[in-house]
Amino acid sequence: MNEHYDVLIVGGGMVGAALGCGLGGSALRVAVLEDAPPPAFEPGQPHDLRVSAVSIASASILKTVGAWVGVASRRFCPFRRMRVWEDKGDVEFRSDDINEPLLGYIVENRVIQLALLDRLKEFGNVDFLCPVKTRSIDYAPRQSSVTLEDGRVLTCRLLVAADGGYSRVRQAAGLGVHNWDYEQHALVLTVETGYGQQDITWQQFTPTGPLAFLPLDGPNASLVWYNTPEAVKRLKALSDEDLLQALRETFPAALGEIVRITARGSFPLRRQHAQHYAKEGVALIGDAAHMIHPLAGQGVNIGLLDAAALAEVLVAAKQASKDIGAAPVLQDYEKMRRQNNLLMMTTMDLFYRVFGNAHLPLKLVRNLGLGLAERLFPAKKLAMKYAMGLGGALPRLAKGEAIIRQ
Repeated sequence: MNEHYDVLIVGGGMVGAALGCGLGGSALRVAVLEDAPPPAFEPGQPHDLRVSAVSIASASILKTVGAWVGVASRRFCPFRRMRVWEDKGDVEFRSDDINEPLLGYIVENRVIQLALLDRLKEFGNVDFLCPVKTRSIDYAPRQSSVTLEDGRVLTCRLLVAADGGYSRVRQAAGLGVHNWDYEQHALVLTVETGYGQQDITWQQFTPTGPLAFLPLDGPNASLVWYNTPEAVKRLKALSDEDLLQALRETFPAALGEIVRITARGSFPLRRQHAQHYAKEGVALIGDAAHMIHPLAGQGVNIGLLDAAALAEVLVAAKQASKDIGAAPVLQDYEKMRRQNNLLMMTTMDLFYRVFGNAHLPLKLVRNLGLGLAERLFPAKKLAMKYAMGLGGALPRLAKGEAIIRQ
């Protein structure tokens, strides 16, 4: 059986589902393909390891497409303060300083995905095909096709890669990447703490890599310990008792008491950027277009901004009776996102290289810079705006504006 769509989104994770929701209710016929549905959410279950720091701009996207209610009905943790320090250099960002109620939210990735999929299923013009296994992907400038394991062949005018850093769609379309591996891995832990609900996320820079704290709802937290691949492998293999002792010896007093470790995992860090985000009949979003150092938790945020920008471009093209798969239309999307993403990636690279250097003079400069950042309010305010996703030009969905004429 063959079926044709205007837009075929390969990947129903957070970014792919967000694009589907952004196109929901439009005149476009859309399909979202996903290998397996995320597990159902139960309120009393332990927190997932994979969480994201959702910026104000990203939350606005979720609210505008109607998915935030699904997040709020499950669980999330708002934060109002961010603190960064190394030795004597210390800067704390507070939402009160810029008359904002919040700086962002910490949300489990699965909660975001479930909320988006709930909303996606409400749109009559969007088919959510899950679970499906893809046998082959054939890119062609005018009409691409995806063949499923059950024999169905789906064709489309626009093929969208939302299938992650090792994207099969990107490979099928012949879009190359620049990449390299950082000399760090990240050990991620979910813990129960002696503190109750917290409203701060913090990061301490150390000679071996940053130590990060992300608050979860209730007396829970997500910890990230960046270190060499060898050190992370050794730490991950420790018993809970020995790992607790290592956390007590290494993490700062701001962490407080750790009651227990509820989950652990690790992943390597890679920097990757596609040479182009689009060409005739194909577009890349999220990790398929870029993989960024997770230092400031911006990976999901820039992916959601990709989805919002592409949705805006496609809806505008359809309303103007333009060919949604034409290269000039898709170049508008690339212009909206590529330079902004490159700026964020370069900034994270700079942080990685500057704060990962133990050279004493550079360390003194870092501490001085953090101290100055605390005192220079205009610079501090600008940094907060970017951390909230509100710096630079934003897609309309990120500003709370509808893109579909009613």
